[in-house]
Amino acid sequence: MAKKVTKVVKIQIPAGKATPAPPVGTIFGPLGINLQEFCTRYNDATRDKMGDIIPCEVTIYEDRSFDFVLKTPPAASMLLKVAGLQKGGVKGANEIVATITKDQLRQVAETKLPDLNTNDIEKAMEIVAGTARNMGIAVKGVNDKELAEQAEEAREAAEEAAKLDSELESMEAEVAKMADAEIPEVEATNQNKAETEQAE
Repeated sequence: MAKKVTKVVKIQIPAGKATPAPPVGTIFGPLGINLQEFCTRYNDATRDKMGDIIPCEVTIYEDRSFDFVLKTPPAASMLLKVAGLQKGGVKGANEIVATITKDQLRQVAETKLPDLNTNDIEKAMEIVAGTARNMGIAVKGVNDKELAEQAEEAREAAEEAAKLDSELESMEAEVAKMADAEIPEVEATNQNKAETEQAE
């Protein structure tokens, strides 16, 4: 007879590094499964993927035993790895922080394929390219037009900044000149005041 499932939990943990501490302990402790056993089994199953975040779907049964299925790493973490980044761009698609090749995109798409709603590698590449775009990662040969536009925008922004700097410098020079010109006036005012007091 099949065991009765009480809960299915999804969790993402660095490969080979599960410990009974949070988040594992926080999530599974109240469910009564053997934390040390889960960590040992997860770490053994993911040791060859060290450095990746591996999502895991854990099925917990009424007798507190469990099974788990490993999923492919999140596309975002794989893209960061191939792009050599710690994190994606803060402005998403509006700020390109790195560029990857079409081959690198294909590698990520091939790894993600089992967990995507498609069996077509081209469609999978489109899905992963969308994730990359939202992280500020462009793909050579896919986002070339955007890259060219961004380079042009960056050049225009640099020119605008240089123009503003130059205007600011000339304004500062003007202010300094006016300040120098005002100093004798202040002295003259004081002098006139003193003369007026003497005349009284």
